[in-house]
Amino acid sequence: MNAKTNEGLAINADRLWASIMEMAKIAATEKGGNCRLALSDDDKEGRDLFVRWCEEAGMTCTVDKMGNIFARRPGRNADAKPVSTGSHLDTQPTGGKFDGVYGVLAGLEVVRSLNDAGVETEAPMEVICWTNEEGARFAPAMIGSGVFAGEFALDYAHAQQDADGNTMGGELDRIGYLGPEEPGGHALGHHFEAHIEQGPILEAEKKPVGVVTGVQGIRWYDVAVRGMEAHAGPTPMTMRKDALVASAELITKLDANARAAGPHGRTTVKINHCNPEHTRNTIAGEVLMSVDIRHPDAEAFAGLDRDMRATAEAIAAERGVTIEIDEIWVSPPVAFDTGCVDAVRGAARLLGYDHMDMVSGAGHDAVYVSRVAPTAMIFVPCEGGISHNEIENAAKDDLEAGCNVLLHAMLERASA
Repeated sequence: MNAKTNEGLAINADRLWASIMEMAKIAATEKGGNCRLALSDDDKEGRDLFVRWCEEAGMTCTVDKMGNIFARRPGRNADAKPVSTGSHLDTQPTGGKFDGVYGVLAGLEVVRSLNDAGVETEAPMEVICWTNEEGARFAPAMIGSGVFAGEFALDYAHAQQDADGNTMGGELDRIGYLGPEEPGGHALGHHFEAHIEQGPILEAEKKPVGVVTGVQGIRWYDVAVRGMEAHAGPTPMTMRKDALVASAELITKLDANARAAGPHGRTTVKINHCNPEHTRNTIAGEVLMSVDIRHPDAEAFAGLDRDMRATAEAIAAERGVTIEIDEIWVSPPVAFDTGCVDAVRGAARLLGYDHMDMVSGAGHDAVYVSRVAPTAMIFVPCEGGISHNEIENAAKDDLEAGCNVLLHAMLERASA
């Protein structure tokens, strides 16, 4: 089998769109999105529908102890490692109908299209639904693929609780997706993930396909700025230890640091608490905030961390406050496998789709999967770059293009 043999092979765009819209009926929201939180009854309903569709397509489904679902289409060589694809079905509380779902159902559409054409592959193909990618109900995010790749221990994951005290392990058991398979014991050959971009670049460049070469490094911090509460009237400006003013200066300088780190630098800050609350005439004594720093280059990524710490130290000394920085999570920059990236790029060229190389600004399950199998991603545009929002939207033609690229990239690897 080679690309030329299957040059005219294409997915059924109407069927792909209909499947996405059918899944979107589960836990639909007023503005056209979805609230299908991980391991909820709604998530179970979505999973059950996916499994039914896979079995109707002749696939065999297995589930591991993290609830990750593996739907396999056999190949000629039953001993070969599968060429896999997939994403997630869980959403944000006010999420859209394409984030994650597109990657799962695009994989299903690849299998359905191969069935329609009577194409048999050398290696098996698999479509995977990963558990709790969003991290909206259970933290951390991407924990299903993270356990699979060895980033998190299974016991740790099962013990994570939601706001009501329900554990992941308990909820997996309750909805019937606490499978018998050991996470990570399921060998993968090559892996692809199709996804909406969740940003504005492809739409701005008028390109239907993004060839994702890697993922930005991500660091999350909790930052506490502590000064001294005092009366707003009698306290001279030169004698204040204002935690909010120090925080504002830190935020401004972090923004400048990210801009100086080139077009891929990112810093995002949220103020979570300012003490005292609900008073106009008391100087702020404490500010608690979260900081998110990102960059795809390892050296620049480390530089943003150093710059933040040096900046905080200087501001603390100048303003007479203390600034405590607690790094709570780090995901290093990821460079995807060149063979898989070339397969995506080659498929886009074969099919005549205008495309561009790009780096993902968001984390995806593919980040952890890349640690255990050669991996790449395919992006398609989303309207206005908007995601994690009920109004999230994507064009049917773009979804078709990305799925066709996925089909041919998987075929190329399944015969490699």
